Amino acid sequence: MRLFPKTEDFFIHFRKSAENLVEATLYLESVLSQGSITEISLKRLEEMEHAGDRITHDTMERLNSTFITPFDREDIHLLVSRLDDVMDFIYAASIAMALYKVDPIPGAIRDMAKVLVKLASEIQRALARLSDMKRPEMILAICIEINRLENEADNIHRQALANLFENEKDAITIIKIKEILEDLETATDKCEDVANVIEGIVLKNA
Repeated sequence: MRLFPKTEDFFIHFRKSAENLVEATLYLESVLSQGSITEISLKRLEEMEHAGDRITHDTMERLNSTFITPFDREDIHLLVSRLDDVMDFIYAASIAMALYKVDPIPGAIRDMAKVLVKLASEIQRALARLSDMKRPEMILAICIEINRLENEADNIHRQALANLFENEKDAITIIKIKEILEDLETATDKCEDVANVIEGIVLKNA
């Protein structure tokens, strides 16, 4: 028996958003493992970003037209907004890589993409469990893992910047790589924001 059977549509939207995010991170990781962002791969990522926007818009419409919600409206709004933020910064980093013609891609950028795949997968796991809070501790454990992965991304980011400033002599290249790293690091921060929202929902409703 589901905890909130009459509002399952919200959980479907959450799952769709998570699926889109996982697909985007896996695609980004795959593209970067083979080279840099091309016009074709950027177009595909743009399609995923637009798909995420549509899911967010549909969820907001549902929220505005539904009298009874599974948990606080503010939390639903915050959750879908934070999920959308993750996708936005992944796309922003991809645009920068394409426009700046960064090639070869530094290893740290590929490492950040790999961490984003793990973060998106954990978010998907947490959202899949959100409609049934019989085991809230399992959702909270996933949130802790998301926090750990975000710390891992922070470490990669810090070390990458240190290496960049120490070894790269071209100022323009430094600016380009720094911007991309910061967009990806912000995407991981937004994943942690998603986990914080999920954790708050669980603590209020379990």
